[in-house]
Amino acid sequence: MAHGRITGWATHLPERRLTNHDLAEMVETTDEWIRERSGIGARHVDGKVTEMSTAAGRDALAMAGVDPADVDLLLLATCTSDQQFPASASVVQDNLGMSCGAIDMNAACSGFVYGLVTAMQFSAGGVDRILLIGSDALSGITDWTDRGTCVLFGDGAGAVVIERSADTPTLLGWDLMSDGSAAGILSCEHGGKIFMNGKEVFRRAVLAVEKAGRNALKRAGMNIDDIALVVPHQANIRIIDAALKRLDIPLEKAAMVLERTGNTSAASIPLALVDALNNDRVAPGDLVLMVGFGAGMSSAAAVIRWDPPRA
Repeated sequence: MAHGRITGWATHLPERRLTNHDLAEMVETTDEWIRERSGIGARHVDGKVTEMSTAAGRDALAMAGVDPADVDLLLLATCTSDQQFPASASVVQDNLGMSCGAIDMNAACSGFVYGLVTAMQFSAGGVDRILLIGSDALSGITDWTDRGTCVLFGDGAGAVVIERSADTPTLLGWDLMSDGSAAGILSCEHGGKIFMNGKEVFRRAVLAVEKAGRNALKRAGMNIDDIALVVPHQANIRIIDAALKRLDIPLEKAAMVLERTGNTSAASIPLALVDALNNDRVAPGDLVLMVGFGAGMSSAAAVIRWDPPRA
């Protein structure tokens, strides 16, 4: 029986880069203040989900050597679709010249891992080729007068191609969860801007990451020491550091792009994953833990064994 594995990957960031020094001219803040509280130095803005997703998806397909016409399913994880409807996935599908099922998935910052687990289930059910994209344009719903939130968010997209071509399973364990009682601490109404209760998000996020990570590892039959690389949601360096300490994972094992991208929601984990892959931080057979949290409050974790495509 064939199993799903990642065979291509790519990212895309909007051209406009907004540094902390740029923000200091817009609100009362400083580069030092932002870095100390978030670990962020810059972010890319003015992105559009369909455009970023198309660019990342096209490059991922090219890397995998997959013709868009041969893709059987497109999953787009986003909470900032370009329009109320149709789904941005439908626009991306047309942009790429695909003819397959195409849907948006909204689990906020946990979206890419939700999509990965979903894609692997489709693959196990016989779907041969899936394009999974995590893409968000948070700059469009950010209140640029609120220094407590505007320093955190940015735009971006990351895509992976999943093909049913592995001899053994690559998704070894996973955990998906949502706690709707916390929906009000991080939200955005139609036509509104992002609201966040920072202290409560911090507290719940650290616990959610630990729980999701441990549950995924337990389902995989693995322990922390087996993990070669952890890819956390790139939200805030303090959250990442606190959560990894609870998991007994050194920060050096984490894939990080936070300093130059900010919090890009569903794009953050694929952005960090692709950066790690492109910098040879993952070897064949390595176990990778992806773990995220977001509005909802959602949380998600997945343990995969890295089984790259053969040359």
